[in-house]
Amino acid sequence: MLIRLAFSIRSKKLENQLKRRFLLSDVRVESYGQLKTPWQKVVRSCSDIIVISESLLPRPAESGIAMLNDLPENPTTVVLLNNDSAEEQARLVAAGADVVLYTGISEKSLAEAIERTLESRRQLHQIDRFDRKASSRPRIDDFISDSEKMQMFMDQVRQVIPSSSVLLITGETGVGKEHLAKAIHAESPRSAGPFIAVNTAALPEQLLESELFGHEQGAFTGAVRSRRGAFELAHGGTIFLDEIGEMPLHLQTKLLRVLQDYEVQPVGSEEPIWVDVRVIAASNRNLEEEVEAGNFRKDLFYRLSVVMLTIPPLRLRKEDIPTLVEYYVNFYQQKIGREIIRISDAAMQAFCRYDWPGNVRELMNVIERAILLCKGDEITTKDLPNVLQGDVGDMGNVLSGSAGLNPSSWRGKTLAEVQKEALDHVERLYLQMILSETGGRVGEAALKAGIHQRSLYNKMKRLNLKKETFRHR
Repeated sequence: MLIRLAFSIRSKKLENQLKRRFLLSDVRVESYGQLKTPWQKVVRSCSDIIVISESLLPRPAESGIAMLNDLPENPTTVVLLNNDSAEEQARLVAAGADVVLYTGISEKSLAEAIERTLESRRQLHQIDRFDRKASSRPRIDDFISDSEKMQMFMDQVRQVIPSSSVLLITGETGVGKEHLAKAIHAESPRSAGPFIAVNTAALPEQLLESELFGHEQGAFTGAVRSRRGAFELAHGGTIFLDEIGEMPLHLQTKLLRVLQDYEVQPVGSEEPIWVDVRVIAASNRNLEEEVEAGNFRKDLFYRLSVVMLTIPPLRLRKEDIPTLVEYYVNFYQQKIGREIIRISDAAMQAFCRYDWPGNVRELMNVIERAILLCKGDEITTKDLPNVLQGDVGDMGNVLSGSAGLNPSSWRGKTLAEVQKEALDHVERLYLQMILSETGGRVGEAALKAGIHQRSLYNKMKRLNLKKETFRHR
């Protein structure tokens, strides 16, 4: 990520000299020493390193340093003294200052001391990222498959890993788009940098712009402090924009400018920030259809789809299901603390027969549920949801004309129109099933479906489904 370095120095000449010296690619320099209220600007600047003259600290100085140390960013504090007093330096260090420097030393020595602080902060970011990484972070090997379709797809993925090109990952809900994005990042030259994920459908429109691009203090009501956006946090690494198809049009315009110039402009700021990021976007919508409908900018779609990766749904690679079942049974029994020795043949057949509209995420949820409900050391069909225990012929009845789809009505329609009609019908049946299972509790139903609650509300509105209809009586 970019390191923010704030100078609040009484001497304008010294502040300008140091500011020029630290105009580096991964450092954003801000200066507040000559403002009327420098202290208020400093504490609301969200800086990583604060270089401040002792005379600009509120009195007593110990209280001012304590306030800086309590900021959310936990900044490194460098205090500049005008007098070379060992006693004063010891007092400020005891109060919590990280570094205390005498301004009477040469500009070169002063700058070198701040450079050492800057390097320490970089290393702190690296250590923090390392500590937060799971021991089993996503890898490309997680997608090893017996399916020829999936193998061809992964060959394509491996070709694009070394580059920094924009990627668009498409596929149905639950196929593992974010997992793939994390795996690509983990094995790319940017793996030492951060991976920042933003679900553009999960945030209200008025907050999404600030989440992506950041904001300055006072940019809008409630913006009492400056805030870094996801693009700035992802500097040197990868930003993952999930559900890109639900981004509002006016933000699509701003995103397009970022992809063209790699400069972001925080809300309320007049100065752009250059960022070095790889952008990976994802959508379970057909963006070409969204472009035709006027919901998605054509120029943004072209910019994002230079390389488009479409993950095959689980129903098109059923030969992978036994391996996936065994993998996740082993994973969840360790996580939950249950010992499962085997899966009955009938249960495995049910897994392989089902079409998995929620894909791998639904498979994971079913296995976790089965392990929790299993009373012995073997998973049987009794431990599986009703939808997996149905007759294999049920799907044929569901898609027959008597159930709502009449193939004879397809004449004169385009393939896209028929596909939309069929998808709406299947979505309705699936949502009716999970809403019935949860008694109309939308949050729980969204979790089962592997989609965001807002997305489920949108689908229910489009399909005219009301939660009250499914409440258990």
